Amino acid sequence: MEDKFKKGEAQIPDKFLKPYDAQTTEDRIYALWEESGFFNPDRCVKEGVIAKDAESFTIIMPPTNANGSLHAGHGLVMTVEDIMTRYKRMRGYKTLWLPGLDHAGFETQVVYEKKLEKEGRTRFEIEPKQLYQEIMDFTKANSTNIKTQVRKMGASCDWSREKFTLDDDIVKIVYATFQKLSEDDLLYRGKRIVSWCPKHQTSFSDLEIKDEDRVEEFYYLKYGPFTISTSRPETKFGDKYVVMHPDDERYAKYKDGEKFDLEWINGPITATIVKDTAIDMAFGTGVMTITPWHDPVDFGIAERHHLDKEQIIDERGKLLPIAGEFAGLHIKKARPLIIEKLQSKGLVEKIDANYKHVVRTCYKCGTIIEPQILNQWFVRMKPLAEKALAIIKSQEIVYIPEHYEKITLHWLENIIDWNISRQIVWGIPIPAKICHECEAGYVDLEDKITKCKKCGGVVEKDKDTFDTWFSSSQWPYAVLGFPDGDDFKTFYPTDIMETGGDLVFFWVARMIMLGLYRTGKVPFKTVYMHGLVQDAKGQKMSKSKGNVINPLDLTSQFGTDAFRMAVVVGNTPGTSLPLSSNKVTAYKKFVNKLWNITRFVLSSIDAKDFTTRSGDASSTLLGVDEKLLAEQKALIADVTKDMDNYRFYMAAEKLYHYVWHEFADKILEDSKAILNGSSETDRRSRQRFLLDSLSVILRALHPFMPFVTEEIWSDMPIAGKKLLIVEKWPE
Repeated sequence: MEDKFKKGEAQIPDKFLKPYDAQTTEDRIYALWEESGFFNPDRCVKEGVIAKDAESFTIIMPPTNANGSLHAGHGLVMTVEDIMTRYKRMRGYKTLWLPGLDHAGFETQVVYEKKLEKEGRTRFEIEPKQLYQEIMDFTKANSTNIKTQVRKMGASCDWSREKFTLDDDIVKIVYATFQKLSEDDLLYRGKRIVSWCPKHQTSFSDLEIKDEDRVEEFYYLKYGPFTISTSRPETKFGDKYVVMHPDDERYAKYKDGEKFDLEWINGPITATIVKDTAIDMAFGTGVMTITPWHDPVDFGIAERHHLDKEQIIDERGKLLPIAGEFAGLHIKKARPLIIEKLQSKGLVEKIDANYKHVVRTCYKCGTIIEPQILNQWFVRMKPLAEKALAIIKSQEIVYIPEHYEKITLHWLENIIDWNISRQIVWGIPIPAKICHECEAGYVDLEDKITKCKKCGGVVEKDKDTFDTWFSSSQWPYAVLGFPDGDDFKTFYPTDIMETGGDLVFFWVARMIMLGLYRTGKVPFKTVYMHGLVQDAKGQKMSKSKGNVINPLDLTSQFGTDAFRMAVVVGNTPGTSLPLSSNKVTAYKKFVNKLWNITRFVLSSIDAKDFTTRSGDASSTLLGVDEKLLAEQKALIADVTKDMDNYRFYMAAEKLYHYVWHEFADKILEDSKAILNGSSETDRRSRQRFLLDSLSVILRALHPFMPFVTEEIWSDMPIAGKKLLIVEKWPE
């Protein structure tokens, strides 16, 4: 768009004679916002920009892991949540966006362990208190960096209320929940089979397991009169129960409890027949031996029939003395040797070399999960899930997109007890005592228990820490000062939980359950699930592929406003978004277009004649300008409806097309003739329309492009204006 129009005494600031420079603008603008205090809803009320009795709107920021830097996914989160926050603030809500950081338990310890590996150290050689302090120092350093990066994204969150998952008040609430669960018989400590990572030496909940499709050898072995099949012969040393379905006619002659002798891996053994309906008659030969210590299904069968459970593999993935000559070998090395011995005994019937099956692995390191029976703390989940199911089915919580509701309901209906014990140093210590003799556990927040209540044995502090999701699942009410804090009374329940679809079970469903359990209310009214940010080819970003996008690289090159538009336009909730520098470049051009539009408009009027509030003079518009105003109002009404329904991707695109293709390409081009050759009345009508339109455009674009709009707003000839961050959304 050419800017050839110069008329009368119209003057514009010199900065508009040069291209917009995001690098010299953004830090200054953000500092201006922080100094104003308008990120804080209390300050907004005090300054009179928000009514004292205004309705509240609350977002609790998903706490960023304090163990690294922001990635493109974080950039999307900060952008979407900031759009929500700025919009509601401009609509007159008492708006709180509360920021926070997560100690991220296991995740952070894994990151730190990699650092230790590079230094030639291991966590197993470091005294626990020293390791904890080292990780704390590491976390604090990263936290400072992350908070700087969040500011760079333009996040208008209330830093005065910032929380950390290891803050004393948060820990106090987590401990109170732990005790209440115990008092309500929803917590127990017991020897149950858990998912164990031999590399990281900790147990997990089922949600932290990654299923991988693999092709391996499948072995058919002779077990007395039966043929059994397995992909894990290394677990078979302790197998002394052979199980079959009670309705399987092929094995009708065998009776439950019947015993028989057979030759096995390390010599003769006696086996017992067990009949159980858990057996799939159509799989393999319909008969199997069980290893109760190392398989969840086998453990369940053993529990039902009161069978012995014997450990075959230790916590480091090595065979125990029960394996005889193979004791001490890692299971990977032992497997071919075990098969070789079985073959020498004529006990291998056949080997299927192309057996496709799912292998459970550690989601961080890929190590095959080795189930183990351990004494851990478990939460009884069904009673908690029942309340959550009732709330979700009654539509008290809205899911965007809605298919996540069905996914959540299915998981809640099939929920299992939650193992909340982790054998790591970094995290919130479990406030309990464990008996040396009988391994009984007692919740002990006040550190008063000195002897076991069951056997009188000596007790010591539990060395485990909580699963980080146990504390994070209490985040919405904990950060607001539950139960008596003013913020809890004002801002809870929160309005929306915006996060990734991959956390629907890890975090969202658990927040609902614990929120209902502790407060009696839902923690949020709406769940908004964004999709993954992918590379330009639509591939998931990963360090191994070398395609990870650092949002700050893009913001430093193209400006934050351009990045924000690039991750919002086309970003339908729940779907993945391909992101490339080309897309960000396109929106940098849009930022420049808005800057040039401003130069044209401000150079086309005499500011002395138009220093009124935007919209006050709409009655002075004539003819075509009235029609253009009506069209503009219809657009704003449509965009407002999109914003109210969280369709930000649509609102942003509609504003983009209006500003570029309607306002710049058509209206401004047509204005040149009117401003140069029409009557004074027509000129003043068009000048009024252009200035009012620019005001509307800036306010409507502000949630999406906060920096450039605030910078332009500072030079708008509008009487009594405030910072754009607290100006009213265009009606």
